[in-house]
Formats: sequence, structure tokens, C-alpha cells
Amino acid sequence: MTSPNIVILGDYERALRRFSNWDKLDALGNLTIHHEPLRDEALYEAVKDADAIAIVRDRAPLNEAMIARLPKLKFLMFTGERNGTLDSAALVARNIPIGVTPGGPSKETTAELTWALILGASKRIVEENKLISSGGWRDELSVLPMLAGERLGVMGLGSIGSRVARVGAAFGMEIVTWSPRMTPERAATENAKSVSLEELLKTSKVVTMHLVAGPGTKGLISADQLALMRPDSILVNTSRSALINMADLQIALKTGSPGQAAVDVFDIEPLPENDPLRNTPNLLVTPHLGFIAEPIFETFSKGITATLEAWLEDRPIPHPFKPQ
Repeated sequence: MTSPNIVILGDYERALRRFSNWDKLDALGNLTIHHEPLRDEALYEAVKDADAIAIVRDRAPLNEAMIARLPKLKFLMFTGERNGTLDSAALVARNIPIGVTPGGPSKETTAELTWALILGASKRIVEENKLISSGGWRDELSVLPMLAGERLGVMGLGSIGSRVARVGAAFGMEIVTWSPRMTPERAATENAKSVSLEELLKTSKVVTMHLVAGPGTKGLISADQLALMRPDSILVNTSRSALINMADLQIALKTGSPGQAAVDVFDIEPLPENDPLRNTPNLLVTPHLGFIAEPIFETFSKGITATLEAWLEDRPIPHPFKPQ
């Protein structure tokens, strides 16, 4: 009997084998793990003979046309509970079962990264480090403002936004919030004040985005909204790049409204080598680190091995996909 071909996509960090035992999968299937980004024909070549595919997050865009070109495919899974680049309906139409894994503590890690970006931007950590490494000490830009007493505008007060708000309050910041369905009562549960989007943008020292990118929020922040922001403000996005018109943001940073931005998510990931966002003044960027943490990849790795072993042994899938 021929062993099934199992293809793992998107292990950019080469982390999956570190956190669980892959011996059974290696013995039962022909296992291939891809560490580089794959799209279009390169992606097809990687998966064309796959009986089963496992994807780390949404790093391999499998649309209906691509799925139609995979007649051998019998099972697919991805890590986490949502995948924005997978046409799950096309799989369901072919009766191909779909598995997922738990997401791990990604809300906690994203809140931590949000504050790393806020503090990194407001305290000029990168610039001050470069000053030291170049032989300097302090300069005229080293006299920095404080966050205590300033206003923190939190767009979206869910699991991540509420964590970010609590840290801001601990720093002595005034917390205001907005989302499409925010109410004064909901804001009050996090000791925040519900305000209009316009007031939040005009008055906040730091604006941090924690919204789901949907029909009512995609492109929410573009030139008109950016023009409202304080010249000393910081715009932070660790949520979804679709919330901000990134071309408008680059122009706004040149004109000084907002004064700075810090971004962890991008329209195209990995960010192309020649993308101007890599070297935009007053823009602090990180390579989508919000969910990159050891506990999360341990959850992913153990979830992949447990799910694929169950599929190979014809046992129930531990975490079947549930359409949203």
C-alpha cells in the first residue's frame, strides 16, 4: 500500500518539529514541510500530489481554482480557527473534511506586542539604540514626552483591545474607545469612555486598532481620517492591514499627521523586499509577530500531529472545522 503524501505549508520559523513528536507521521506518510512562502504555480507544484495538506495560519492561499486542480486531495487542516485565504466552501463542496487546531494564547501575545510597539515608538527605542551603536549618547530628540496623563484611543474593545486598555490605564492614561457597535455601557466595563470615531482620532495621543476586518471596517482609516490625528500621535495596528489604507498612511506620515505609526500587519506578507514600508520615516514595522510565540507554536505543532495521526488512522478529527 502506497503511503499518503502529506504536505505542511508555511512553517516560516522552522518551529513545528521543535514542539511535538513527528515520528508516527514520518513512519505513516511521505511528509514534506515547506518553510518558504509559496503562491500561484509554486504553491500548486508543492501540493499537486498531496493527499493531505496542513497550513500554518493563512500562509498558503488556496482558492477554488487551485483546489479544483487537486484531485488527489482527501483532507486539509489549518492552525487556528479562521483562515482568510482558504476557500473552505470549495472543500466542503467536494466533501473534503477540514480540521483546525486551537489558537493558543494569541490574544495575550498580540496585546503584549501592541504595547511593545507603543512603547518602542513613543520612546524612540530603535533610534536611541542606533545612536548608541554609532558611538553617540543622547541628542536633542532624546527629550521625550510621557504617556501618563495622555489619551489612549482603543478601536475595538474585545479580548485584545480590553487587555491593551487595562495596561494603558495602569500607565495612567485616559481610555476612550470606539467601534461600530460600541455602547457607553460596554465601554464602562473596561473603565473606558465611548466616543465618536472623529473625537477618538482628533484627541488621542495613541490610537490602537483591534477590530475585525469586515464590510464595515475595511479601509476604515484612510486619508480623511488620518488628517484628523494629532501631529504628535501614534497609530498602531496589530489587527488586520485591511483596516488601513497603507498608501494613504505613507503619505500622511510625510505630512506629519499622525506623527508616527507602528504596524505589524501588511497587505502582502511576507512584505516584499523592495516595499517602501520597510524604510518609511516615522514608521516602526515588525514582521507580523502578534501570534509568534513558543506556547502558540507548541499548540499548532501538537494540533497538527494529533490531527494528521487521527486522519491517517481513520479516527475522529479532534477539532473539525466549523464554518463561521
